[in-house]
Amino acid sequence: MFHLRTCAAKLRPLTASQTVKTFSQNRPAAARTFGQIRCYTAPVAAEPFLSGTSSNYVEEMYYAWLENPKSVHKSWDIFFRNTNAGAPPGTAYQSPLPLSPGSLSAMARARPLVEAQPNVDKLVEDHLAVQSLIRAYQIRGHHVAQLDPLGILDADLDSSVPADIISSTDKLDLAVFKERLRMLTVGGFYGLDESDLDKVFHLPTTTFIGGQESALPLREIIRRLEMAYCQHIGVEFMFINDLEQCQWIRQKFETPGVMQFTNEEKRTLLARLVRSTRFEEFLQRKWSSEKRFGLEGCEVLIPALKTIIDKSSENGVDYVIMGMPHRGRLNVLANVIRKELEQIFCQFDSKLEAADEGSGDVKYHLGMYHRRINRVTDRNITLSLVANPSHLEAADPVVMGKTKAEQFYCGDTEGKKVMSILLHGDAAFAGQGIVYETFHLSDLPSYTTHGTVHVVVNNQIGFTTDPRMARSSPYPTDVARVVNAPIFHVNSDDPEAVMYVCKVAAEWRSTFHKDVVVDLVCYRRNGHNEMDEPMFTQPLMYKQIRKQKPVLQKYAELLVSQGVVNQPEYEEEISKYDKICEEAFTRSKDEKILHIKHWLDSPWPGFFTLDGQPRSMTCPSTGLTEDILTHIGNVASSVPVEDFTIHGGLSRILKTRGELVKNRTVDWALAEYMAFGSLLKEGIHIRLSGQDVERGTFSHRHHVLHDQNVDKRTCIPMNHLWPNQAPYTVCNSSLSEYGVLGFELGFAMASPNALVLWEAQFGDFHNTAQCIIDQFICPGQAKWVRQNGIVLLLPHGMEGMGPEHSSARPERFLQMCNDDPDVLPDLKEANFDINQLYDCNWVVVNCSTPGNFFHVLRRQILLPFRKPLIIFTPKSLLRHPEARSNFDEMLPGTHFQRVIPEDGPAAQNPGNVKRLLFCTGKVYYDLTRERKARDMVEQVAITRIEQLSPFPFDLLLQEVQKYPNAELAWCQEEHKNQGYYDYVKPRLRTTISRAKPVWYAGRDPAAAPATGNKKTHLTELQRLLDTAFDLDAFKNFS
Repeated sequence: MFHLRTCAAKLRPLTASQTVKTFSQNRPAAARTFGQIRCYTAPVAAEPFLSGTSSNYVEEMYYAWLENPKSVHKSWDIFFRNTNAGAPPGTAYQSPLPLSPGSLSAMARARPLVEAQPNVDKLVEDHLAVQSLIRAYQIRGHHVAQLDPLGILDADLDSSVPADIISSTDKLDLAVFKERLRMLTVGGFYGLDESDLDKVFHLPTTTFIGGQESALPLREIIRRLEMAYCQHIGVEFMFINDLEQCQWIRQKFETPGVMQFTNEEKRTLLARLVRSTRFEEFLQRKWSSEKRFGLEGCEVLIPALKTIIDKSSENGVDYVIMGMPHRGRLNVLANVIRKELEQIFCQFDSKLEAADEGSGDVKYHLGMYHRRINRVTDRNITLSLVANPSHLEAADPVVMGKTKAEQFYCGDTEGKKVMSILLHGDAAFAGQGIVYETFHLSDLPSYTTHGTVHVVVNNQIGFTTDPRMARSSPYPTDVARVVNAPIFHVNSDDPEAVMYVCKVAAEWRSTFHKDVVVDLVCYRRNGHNEMDEPMFTQPLMYKQIRKQKPVLQKYAELLVSQGVVNQPEYEEEISKYDKICEEAFTRSKDEKILHIKHWLDSPWPGFFTLDGQPRSMTCPSTGLTEDILTHIGNVASSVPVEDFTIHGGLSRILKTRGELVKNRTVDWALAEYMAFGSLLKEGIHIRLSGQDVERGTFSHRHHVLHDQNVDKRTCIPMNHLWPNQAPYTVCNSSLSEYGVLGFELGFAMASPNALVLWEAQFGDFHNTAQCIIDQFICPGQAKWVRQNGIVLLLPHGMEGMGPEHSSARPERFLQMCNDDPDVLPDLKEANFDINQLYDCNWVVVNCSTPGNFFHVLRRQILLPFRKPLIIFTPKSLLRHPEARSNFDEMLPGTHFQRVIPEDGPAAQNPGNVKRLLFCTGKVYYDLTRERKARDMVEQVAITRIEQLSPFPFDLLLQEVQKYPNAELAWCQEEHKNQGYYDYVKPRLRTTISRAKPVWYAGRDPAAAPATGNKKTHLTELQRLLDTAFDLDAFKNFS
């Protein structure tokens, strides 16, 4: 009985009061069309006694009849029997017989229209079948949507039609359609009869196809589902595990009449298509033999992006940060960002001279920053297109990081003011793992940008590779499903469908602050570039493309036929834009010099002079007063929150810190704390990110304290230092290097007044982020005139931990430094050290003391410009008893020491020194221990090179001249073909005018960075120490 009541409750029409409570109350009547405006007209059951006022009574009678047909009046029994048996509308009801002595017997003999007992099971099964059918279209309708504008390939790479949807006559010929209809109805998949097509079914609350109607005939249900899910838009969303979000999407795509545009909107769309199309045609006419990676075949991208920006601006967004590959970039710069056309056209001039600003980059990699009025919303909008390399998708996390930073600096904690749009190619979106890494940052608290709109330009080809050979997933966009992002596939030859989808995407992001994907299924009219011949590998596709009418022509003809515009108006729009291009082309001939700074994507207003130069070429002292050092040290060794229980082991660590502070001493963790804390006091935001950075891989940092009794209760003492300090962000990242380093690089782009650091769990793990290092960090300023002060902390040291946890590969960073090893710079130049820093592409250091580590971190911010800083950080030195610094090394007037000279007995009697050892980093402590054990403190001097690049020629020359009788040797713990030797040796030789040889003391060349055998490790170490202190070691080589 309970089962019947439940089923009846689900199937019965909704009452007025129930309707108010449901989501369907909010169903707006909007417009929607696929070529033709859809009109929904279907007969709905009408009986003379049914009305809104009697619905409650009818429901009660229906309940009673379901439980016991004899409990209701005979006329109701007949009515319910006839309705369930499929009686046509208006015939189920039979008027009661007139009252007379014989009427009771006549009533008893009354025959229903259909002889059948109430078949409740059949009723339930039929309604469940209809619900299943509706759900099948919602889940799989996109598989049969008409998405390919060429009509030759299925967007999901599968030509079959799902077995549980009927599909349309557009997909199947009429005979096949009827056969499928028969198989799915008559005793088939759903167990419905063919006569059920005209039977009226109550619609479940999980569909909006009824509009204001709660019941429709099955035939109309199928038709409306076909129109919603199987035309030019394919919607993937049923994997989302949030009911509200699913309902929101159903409402947007199922409600009758949701996709209609005003004539003014259609004219705007046409004008944008004109600009997009004619821009490419203009470039093709003027520079037919130049690579430009044009947008032909997906010209609809420009109005699509502008629609997303318009809708977002309407919803309150005032800053949009974009990232995209090369295809269509010039068009986006011209017609979305609004870069001056003459600045774009002059890039094609082979006689254009490059300004002395760096190497520059090709025109289709450059970025742009522009603030303008959005003409649709009449609101200010700032647009930034981030410069990118050819490495597809590499810019994704960079854009996300920059977006996060801009949100942070303007206090936009919900992403309502700043948003990102990422453009992708279909092959790269499916093939590049960085896409997956970036998606997995999208909802992490310290990385979320509160929703990104992804637009995939789905050419259905990757260079020359067929998509059937390029991915294993049905769609290139399937990676987005991992974060429950809805995916809207749309045929790019239906501009109105594209615009509608883009509006919905922008509204989704504004409503739910989640990622969303728009898949523009299009084609590439030319080859990979304009010089490429695609017929070699895709002959059938390109035969069809050659016949394909451009989307502008198609849409213009449609609007002319609808009377929205006439032919002269259309032609005037074309000639108007052509004139704009010609005038800009004429002006472009006056450009003689290419200034890359005009293409800057992240300007720093006020940081440089008006012509982009540093405001000074000096750096103040990086030291601090003792009061500040002591205060920071006391906070670092305490728990500044009451009733907070920390781990017993951590209590001991904090106690040790406190004792160090009392003794005016710092270890590595305290030195970092003091550098960070002092910068926070000066208003510099600090962000430290990476794997396990909150505690530190080696359990030395402990910047986030965890209450041992309360889950998720944490304390960050660094944020309790000063009343008006800048905020400190320290965040454990996902287990990603490529994505997270790219993110932090983007974050550092936004402002020079922040110290942004990324720490590798172990130094060698940076190699999975090599693309970001090689394409962005190392050459970024040279290519794009874009300074960046990001800091990489790379734990490094040969300590018997095996090949994978030893080397941060310093040789790679040093090999990419832009200084000349064979040229001695002018050592008498004023501010030589600062000028060196300004000219280099990045700074590489390996500090041997906590105090110097403290200074280099502070110098990174106090410099009048920004350079990437690579720091090879220690592991064993974190707790080494000799790796300590006194407060005296950190007081006002002190600076970072590029070189730490010998200060022991050898320095007192330099004439007696037989060997001068140069080294860097941890090996210094091995050398001093060995020197002391051998009692050679007067014969061997040890000089530490703390800053490897830029190379400290001036200071090392002084060191060499100080020890005139000493032979020179470079000592390192790394293998000879790795580490620093190949970088240091030629520069040392240049320093001394090649007057002496520079010998080598270290491990032999090897393929692996380190041995995995502890005994072998110690043997190798002892061998290099023996070589370093054997004064006869190099006699045979002289």
